[in-house]
Amino acid sequence: MFRMVKTEIWKLKRYHVIWAGVFLMLLSVLLTLFSTTAMDGTVWTFPFFVEQVIKNNVTMIFPMCIALIAGYIIAREGKDDTLKSIMTIPVSYSSLLWGKLLVCALLSLLFGLVSAVFTIIADLMMGFPGLSAQVAVQTFVQIILNCLFLYIAVMPIIAFAARIPSGHMIGTIIAFVYGYGGMFASGNATLANVYPVTASLGLIHYRSYDSAIHWNALICLFSMAVALLVSAVFVFTTKGNAPVKTVKKRKKSATKKGW
Repeated sequence: MFRMVKTEIWKLKRYHVIWAGVFLMLLSVLLTLFSTTAMDGTVWTFPFFVEQVIKNNVTMIFPMCIALIAGYIIAREGKDDTLKSIMTIPVSYSSLLWGKLLVCALLSLLFGLVSAVFTIIADLMMGFPGLSAQVAVQTFVQIILNCLFLYIAVMPIIAFAARIPSGHMIGTIIAFVYGYGGMFASGNATLANVYPVTASLGLIHYRSYDSAIHWNALICLFSMAVALLVSAVFVFTTKGNAPVKTVKKRKKSATKKGW
């Protein structure tokens, strides 16, 4: 498995879609900066700015981002016609899929790091009060871990989409709706702890200082565990060969005899 993950990391060098993930992380920060221009009387501080970046990551950007990139990485073997050569090696397709999913987990950590860096840079440009070394470290920890937990929450969609021919685009759309549903789930304390997307917020103690917000760490962990279990079921029950589109052969029209 280590060699498989190492090989997948080498392949990332030729995947320009990784830069799309970096751009989407920047977009999340830019959307938050745009919301600061609203004249609604909100007092913007660095901790509050970080909270809004995390909220945008959760509900709009990251589930769609990681589903798109992970689906692209998984589907690339079939599009490049390299899967047939890989399957000659004594390795199951589920093991190959696990290797790719583990690499995507590392990518989620990388995107979390990028998002945290963009957040710090944006604050230095805007000059929001409240930035300190301790708060900066907390920002890095929260955003990076949140991206990892969001990836775990979206993993069942990625694993299911891998079973469908060209399913990565379908998975991206489902992941976007899935993440956007977190806005509605956050309105109910019980549902927020159970819903995997919002459960990621509970694991990083998002806005725990607010007495109106109650996170149950055990329920949040259970939600993540269920997401991992469902993902494992989808991966282990995947057929030995990657899904390939069936191309219908055109029927040859019979040539008429005579003049």
